[in-house]
Amino acid sequence: MRVLVADDERMLADMVAEGLRRLSMAVDVVYDGVSALDRLGVNRYDVAVLDRDMPGSTGDEVCRWIAGSGAGTRVLMLTAAVGIRDRVEGLGLGADDYLTKPFAFAELVARLQALARRSAPALPPVLERDGIVLDVGRHTVTRDGLALALSPKEFAVLHVLLRAGGRVVSAEDLLEQAWDEHADPFTNTVRTTVMTLRRKLGDPPVLHTVPRAGYRLGS
Repeated sequence: MRVLVADDERMLADMVAEGLRRLSMAVDVVYDGVSALDRLGVNRYDVAVLDRDMPGSTGDEVCRWIAGSGAGTRVLMLTAAVGIRDRVEGLGLGADDYLTKPFAFAELVARLQALARRSAPALPPVLERDGIVLDVGRHTVTRDGLALALSPKEFAVLHVLLRAGGRVVSAEDLLEQAWDEHADPFTNTVRTTVMTLRRKLGDPPVLHTVPRAGYRLGS
């Protein structure tokens, strides 16, 4: 899952981003609405976490832009306002969910995962293929009943490949969906991560390289 976190409380935004990265999410962070609009115009995000009261363009304005863009990005609005009227206004702008500050990180994660499942087509919280079972909520992976110890990036790559349903996924698409904007597209990071993931998945081989096309998961 690729997430944009936009909040002018820098410490909060950075802490949220770091926590989400530990859960294998690709996260970009900005601290104002103008920067949020810039990122949204360039990258595709599954979910945007927006503070309502950002400088420059407000979270409301960013949310309105997302709703009118047709990009399919889900919006989780953050605010210190706790009144029903404030929540209704935010949802009326096109937000998919609303969370008041302060909040529990576990609740934020649960809401993000629920929003991601609303994507089209909707994806189940547990993905299975060729004996591999990936549980997004529990952040676990097994193959033929045996637990696999994957790094956050290996988990993210496997998630993307499972979502593809056996279709070939290019290295560029993996980089877009499993890494944030700081990833260097000219490094071997995707190939290296796929290589270690293939080794951890074990035999018989299930993760295949398709020459000049990308990678495919399936027997």
